[in-house]
Amino acid sequence: MSTSKLILDYVYEHESALADQIYLTQPVGNGQVVDYTWRQMMDQARRMATHLASRGFEPGARIAILSKNTAHFMMTELAIWMSGGTTVAIFPTESAETVKYVLEHSGASLLFVGKLDTWPQQMPGVPAGLPCIALPLAPTTTFDTWDAIVKTSPPMAGKPQRKPDDVAMLMYTSGSTGTPKGVMHSFERATRASEGIVAYQDKQVGSDFVYRALSYLPLAHIFERAWIECAGLVRGRGHVFFAESLDTFLQDLQRARPTVFISVPRLWLKFQQGVFSKMPAKKLDFLLSVPLLGKIVARKVLTQLGLNDVLLAGSGSAPIPPALIAWYRRLGLNLMEGYAMTEDFAYSHTTTSTLNAAGHVGVPFPGVQRRINADGEILIKSPGTLVGYYKRPDLDAETFTADGFFMTGDLGEEGPNGQLKLTGRKKELFKTGKGKYVAPAPIENLINESPMVELSLVSGVGQQAAYAMVVPAESLRPRLTDPAVRAEFIEEMTAVLSRVNSKVADYEQLKMIVVARDPWSMDNGFLTPTMKIKRSRIETAVDPEVAKWFAAKGPVIWQ
Repeated sequence: MSTSKLILDYVYEHESALADQIYLTQPVGNGQVVDYTWRQMMDQARRMATHLASRGFEPGARIAILSKNTAHFMMTELAIWMSGGTTVAIFPTESAETVKYVLEHSGASLLFVGKLDTWPQQMPGVPAGLPCIALPLAPTTTFDTWDAIVKTSPPMAGKPQRKPDDVAMLMYTSGSTGTPKGVMHSFERATRASEGIVAYQDKQVGSDFVYRALSYLPLAHIFERAWIECAGLVRGRGHVFFAESLDTFLQDLQRARPTVFISVPRLWLKFQQGVFSKMPAKKLDFLLSVPLLGKIVARKVLTQLGLNDVLLAGSGSAPIPPALIAWYRRLGLNLMEGYAMTEDFAYSHTTTSTLNAAGHVGVPFPGVQRRINADGEILIKSPGTLVGYYKRPDLDAETFTADGFFMTGDLGEEGPNGQLKLTGRKKELFKTGKGKYVAPAPIENLINESPMVELSLVSGVGQQAAYAMVVPAESLRPRLTDPAVRAEFIEEMTAVLSRVNSKVADYEQLKMIVVARDPWSMDNGFLTPTMKIKRSRIETAVDPEVAKWFAAKGPVIWQ
């Protein structure tokens, strides 16, 4: 890894050496796209940087972006950095309340509004008087527009520099456990982590591979920001495509033909369930087991998913069932699992081609130190470790050890060859009436191995035993009114209950499986923008019904 260059230094090098190489491809509707070379991207970013500098903001001023992933999101970030500012990205699905909190807590001096689906609902969260600029593809507003500003602003000259310890970005957590916290990342630490990501990719598939990526996970989340945007800016040689919409996702994938593809467990599961909706799991399993034919079928499945060119795939943000990883690898997809968080710039642990034991999240990246406390908590010191929490020195004191290790709040144990196994999260542990702590995440992972389950939650605070709630697979839900389909689902859930209970301690065994009345989503507040369950929100919502479930008979309860 480099020990001196910062991310902007890499960008200036690529601007010169790769000036006419297409770097970004943006869909603009009706199947049309706009390509941006390094020269074109930087020309626009430099012009906006000139405009931002002219506004006289304080050094390090927080400038916010509320937008889906677009080429102009990345241009905006570069403009903010070159003008001396700090980026604050807000999840494009956040409520007006959270938008307001982040803007006020960060002390944002200006807001860029980009491509959004629910702007009328979010707009009330923007404080009166806050200057705003509309990016291309933004909803109709009265704000000054990006295009008008760059048309009349000269490009910022030279190579504007930032100090290594300047804060590059505030990453506000998605708020699954309460009020979002502003995680501060410096240019130095963001660069070192990004270099490490590039080195890992090259080591796994060879440094001469053609890098193509589809950017669709929220750039406001550290996984996409680090692994696609920042690592891409360090790499330079490559091509980043953007997704237009959920409806066009397959076409977007086919256009990009990614060689590197990252996703979160829920989406990996939904991709699989989409395959099963066209071909039953048992039939596919049989076809894959037939010599020669199996390879043809596997290739066809990956091609239909748009993943047939992928050399390296990654899953992160939450635990993924080992059986799901095995299924993709059987198709020939090189799927790795990683463990990291906002606080270490998504640079902590990963599996490799040789270190990928089932149920483990791999080994530390180069430069990462790990130790496990006596109570099982994982402590991490990473090149990408946060500078601290914005305006929260109290949290800094609570979450760092005296020798600089970050206390993750996750529980784990060391497995073969130093591979890490996650065993739960300290704050998620709960006691049933049996008086022993239950870690829900590993049990949920066992439940999620069923192709009929989209999401699950294990709970049971103070109850006679733990219970599980499940959301049936999306393709299955409309058909559950059919008695035969419902009977098949009940049979599968009964088998899941039996299988799970055979693999856990007696005090962790589940009393029943409850079928959620409605799917959990970001819209109803039960999922975070990165599709993790909001555990306390769901538990509070169903609390009045829990006693009724325990009084009912049968292994499967319909809510």
